[in-house]
Amino acid sequence: MRTTDRTLAIGLATPSLSLTARMMLALGNVMSIWRAVRNRQEIEYLSELNDSQLRDIGLSRQDLSAALTTSTFFEDPSSYLTNSARRRTRLSAFSSSRG
Repeated sequence: MRTTDRTLAIGLATPSLSLTARMMLALGNVMSIWRAVRNRQEIEYLSELNDSQLRDIGLSRQDLSAALTTSTFFEDPSSYLTNSARRRTRLSAFSSSRG
């Protein structure tokens, strides 16, 4: 007589999040979208500065327009501006040390 081993594949159920955890996750998403919208408004305020004022903070008009056009509506464009300002600062420090 032959016996055959049979295994039953049981998928482990993923534990569901508690109501509080789900609410905190939703609140985090809403706050992230709110921050992105608010930062877009701040970039609009920055566009009112003249070119020398923008240069003082390490930005250009092209940086402002690129930050708004490269990010989607739900993305925060301020990280693009931060990276642009840091890059420009490094380049100017490098060029001033060579001269």
